[in-house]
Amino acid sequence: MHDKNSLFSIASRFVDPALIADIKPLGNGLINDTYKIMAPGQEQPRYVLQHINDKVFTDVEMLQRNIEIVTSHIRCKYEASGMPDIDRRVLHFVKADTGKTYVKVGEEYWRVMDFIADSVTQEAVTPQSAYDAGRSFGDFESLLADVKEPIGEIIPNFHNIEFRLQQLDEAIAADAVGRMKDPEVQDYVARIKAHAEEMCLGERLYREGKLPKRICHCDTKVNNMLFDKYGNVLCIIDLDTVMPSFVFSDFGDFLRSAANTGAEDDPDLGNIHFDMTVYESFLEGYLEGTKAFLTPLERELLPYAARLFPYMQAVRFFADYINGDTYYKVKYPEHNLVRTRAQWKLFEEATREFSV
Repeated sequence: MHDKNSLFSIASRFVDPALIADIKPLGNGLINDTYKIMAPGQEQPRYVLQHINDKVFTDVEMLQRNIEIVTSHIRCKYEASGMPDIDRRVLHFVKADTGKTYVKVGEEYWRVMDFIADSVTQEAVTPQSAYDAGRSFGDFESLLADVKEPIGEIIPNFHNIEFRLQQLDEAIAADAVGRMKDPEVQDYVARIKAHAEEMCLGERLYREGKLPKRICHCDTKVNNMLFDKYGNVLCIIDLDTVMPSFVFSDFGDFLRSAANTGAEDDPDLGNIHFDMTVYESFLEGYLEGTKAFLTPLERELLPYAARLFPYMQAVRFFADYINGDTYYKVKYPEHNLVRTRAQWKLFEEATREFSV
């Protein structure tokens, strides 16, 4: 954490110091440290101050340029359509004394955005919130379907299953901590490889020119939406991962967590099933939001997307386990293997649902 004096100094690079009464921690994000800037005499924050994790987002200039293109494009669309209350429906980043929407202080990067008043997040996934998420993330993609300025790939190969399988092959070949001799590890290698060709379908279709890349959010969760006090969606937040990808990224990634009846690292595989009620609600909303641009092939492959993401996450957890747990934080020695089992069970459950 950062001391209050340094936070005041950084925030003053973006906003008038007279508007800063206090700065307090906000939320518990896993990637960026976030703070609320309180103005004198106000109960709600005026701004949000955020430390950007440049270990994850290594090109901060690209990161902020992507976000500026996306937010300004959505704002222009809303203005043209006469959308009311626009300032609560799209994020606004404040320019610093450098003229940019971020500053570098020492070795750290910071940014400030307006706080969206009277807004809340939700954690629970219900059929209604799944529908809202599908419609909202579909609308988000639809609004960005005609962006002309190039959006950079902020995390290269983030959702590229061929790349993730290549990483697994490298982990197997290195066997850095000797885990390949475990029969269960060998069994999961065989299972993963048995499905590799069919799960790389999207990348093959892209190379053949049959499948486009869209501007996607790439971190679709219920808690990445803000709601008003009546439960209506206000806007999509956490735009750091917005980049070109297949629509599978937004569709499949949401369902990997939301349609899982168990935990991501559930040791009891009996808890893990693929919730078709959540799937159908999310699908309904998503198809409504994307009806203006989604191709017949993209619609046809949405069940594939629902299978792809638990498969891909199983590959990633498994490769990290073989590597000796160098990427994901673990709470005990077999944590990544437990995660692999859980994601594989979800992949099998989704496969069963869509093979009927």
